[in-house]
Amino acid sequence: MSIDTTRANQLRFADAAEGNGWHPLSWNSFEIAQLPPYPNDEELESAYLELKSLPPLITSWEIEALKEKLALVSEGKSFLLQGGDCAETFDACTSPKLVNLLKVMLQMSFILIHEMGIPVIRVGRIAGQYAKPRSSDYEEIDGKKMMNYRGDLINSYQPNTDARLPDPKRLVEAHHKAALSLNFLRALTDEGFADLQHPEQWELDFMQNNEFYKEYEQMVSSINKAISFMDTITPNRLNTTQKIDIYTSHEALNLFYDSAQTRRVPRKQGWFNLSSHLVWLGNRTQQINGAHIEYLRGIQNPVGIKVGPPFDVDNLLNILDAINPTHEAGKIMLISRMGHQNVAKYLPSFIRAVKQNGHPVVWSCDPMHGNTYATGDNVKTRNFNEILQEIRETFSVHRSEASYLGGVHLELTGDNVTECVGGANGLNEEGLSSNYETYCDPRLNYEQSLEMAFLVAKEWNRSYK
Repeated sequence: MSIDTTRANQLRFADAAEGNGWHPLSWNSFEIAQLPPYPNDEELESAYLELKSLPPLITSWEIEALKEKLALVSEGKSFLLQGGDCAETFDACTSPKLVNLLKVMLQMSFILIHEMGIPVIRVGRIAGQYAKPRSSDYEEIDGKKMMNYRGDLINSYQPNTDARLPDPKRLVEAHHKAALSLNFLRALTDEGFADLQHPEQWELDFMQNNEFYKEYEQMVSSINKAISFMDTITPNRLNTTQKIDIYTSHEALNLFYDSAQTRRVPRKQGWFNLSSHLVWLGNRTQQINGAHIEYLRGIQNPVGIKVGPPFDVDNLLNILDAINPTHEAGKIMLISRMGHQNVAKYLPSFIRAVKQNGHPVVWSCDPMHGNTYATGDNVKTRNFNEILQEIRETFSVHRSEASYLGGVHLELTGDNVTECVGGANGLNEEGLSSNYETYCDPRLNYEQSLEMAFLVAKEWNRSYK
């Protein structure tokens, strides 16, 4: 089921088609995966047009700046840290949650910068990551069959049949929540939250049981000494130690949400998705003649593409040619997600094929999605050591193929949740129930995330120094 595409085109896109027949709703005539039908077309169209009239969340200048930085990553001159929630919830749009996520992303990035000695680009799974693909359309709860929860952008987590119906009002609410999140994050990053001259922002207590505690303590001390030294020899305060960039990203899953915020901007060519700096194509929406690729081929934003099962190299090359036919640097990020046991077997052929076709891509590793399992009590979790093993295997393959692994893509939170087992403090399966919060996939907690940053930096140094 879809909105009345013809009427929407007449209202907003009468003269908007490109020479290749593309406009922000051209995907609507293609087969679409992972989007259940909305029960009321008129309500959907009303919500779509309201969302389309709202101000954009970001600017085209920011998108272009990120693309330039990603081009440097593809040349081996920078590193990408992408992280955040599996699926954001509207209820989690609170200052403590946002502060904690920003804080852990900053701390991880400074660990990487200090240990690797190159710039790090921060991209959050934030301010738009409200939808999730699912392997099944329905589930059964207490004997009742109902639609699966697909994220707050689409339906409710509440286990009743009415709440699980797709609700178009959530499209507009998602925009509001994303705007609130972005406004707060920008205020924090612009006004000194990242100021390294305030070490109380970077407390060390949580690391005391970690084998890297002394190393982390020495790192923070050395940074603060360097800043203090610069303050004594220059009359001007170092603004670069106070303000940092963090970009947003989400999976381009609900195309009504993404296309409503896709527009032209003055004095620039093409269309920009102004709901996010970067969007990615998930494993379940990679049909070459499907709606998602039709949409993604028309926007100027950087686009991530998950690379994993069913391991179809030819399909990936067709997707690359469709989305980036001009081989623009900084446009494409390939996010391998294969499971630690599959990396050595499958990744080399993808790297060789992409090289042979001449696509200048950023390679990133998502070690989370291929390493999920259920405990004996049917609790979904991930093992820290298996996550780390996929990262190590991925670095090893890129090293052997003379390729550059330029980033990691992690599902994480700044909160002290208990969702992934392992790490230096040895969380086991029995401890998962202590603070298991996620509605979807398990995330690394605050301490596990920082430990992972140290280990990623060590693997990078082993491969590229």
